[in-house]
Amino acid sequence: MRIPFLDLGAAYRELKPEIDAAVSRVLESGWYILGPEVEAFEAEWASYCEARHAVGLGNGLDALILALRALNIGAGDEVIVPSNTYIATWLAISAVGAAPVPVEPDPATYNIDPARIADAITDKTRAILPVHLYGQPADLDPILELARKHNLRVVEDAAQAHGARYKGKRIGGHGDVVCWSFYPGKNLGALGDGGAITTNDSALAGRIALLRNYGSREKYVNEEPGVNSRLDPIQAAVLRAKLPYLDEWTNRRRALVEAYAEGLRGTDLILPHVPGWADPVWHLYVVRSKARDALQSQLSDAGIGTLIHYPIPPHMQKAYADAGCNSEDFPLAQSLADEMLSLPIGPQLSAESAQEVIKGVRDGG
Repeated sequence: MRIPFLDLGAAYRELKPEIDAAVSRVLESGWYILGPEVEAFEAEWASYCEARHAVGLGNGLDALILALRALNIGAGDEVIVPSNTYIATWLAISAVGAAPVPVEPDPATYNIDPARIADAITDKTRAILPVHLYGQPADLDPILELARKHNLRVVEDAAQAHGARYKGKRIGGHGDVVCWSFYPGKNLGALGDGGAITTNDSALAGRIALLRNYGSREKYVNEEPGVNSRLDPIQAAVLRAKLPYLDEWTNRRRALVEAYAEGLRGTDLILPHVPGWADPVWHLYVVRSKARDALQSQLSDAGIGTLIHYPIPPHMQKAYADAGCNSEDFPLAQSLADEMLSLPIGPQLSAESAQEVIKGVRDGG
């Protein structure tokens, strides 16, 4: 593609001296599991997220799973989850033996609709798991109010929301625990898999730190059945090198969004809607089109890369065939899967390339 959807190599090249130095620092240290590099990143990430604690983990899915485990959510429990999300959000619930209970999104923001959550709560509900999808915060206040009313936990999936703010406060400590992914394509991405949680609950942070390391605080002393899900020190060092640039990169994304909003105004596309209380970080710029497949083909022919997030909603995946759902059960999630298209966006995308994307969309309009 002449204009790729996302150029990860360009992100590395921009910070090559800093990243190379960070990797060399770890290699020369001889400390390759946990240790001071991970601890330093945890402190820096917690501070950035305006949270008291961060715990580095192997990946974003493990962050969700261990958060649920640490809250003692398991077999026989239900967790309310968006119908419109990446399947990892559902898989984490299934992994602890609980049942995902999907709720349709707000048709304007595509995040879980708080007004629909109350009807999904049963005597088996233990938690609500909102997703800050595409980098835009979910509407947390009504979700937290419902959780307090029904004595539920709130576990946030912030895998796409690094640096986003809800009503002026960074995502990172609103709910009981916030789960992060540092997959390479994220706004703050490692050079491989990585994840973390942030929380203001010291006991919860301690339990997740225990679970990630075989259930052990002291070598050969295992307090409970844990797992091996530790953030790699090399990845922690890379993330530390990138973190000081995250806000600048977010501002570049915002400039691209302004160009898209201006250049695509008046087309048949439904453009993203941002509520007044949201300060998104634009992990994705997702438009909606009744002729999505034709538009994607047209842009591909013009050398412009796009992606579909996500072509098959979780309830229609083979992994959840036993749930017995069909496409009519969650019509909004299905229509989004049929109509959404993500345009190129990233801090290394030039303003000129954004204008070419706009022209590519308009040339077929």
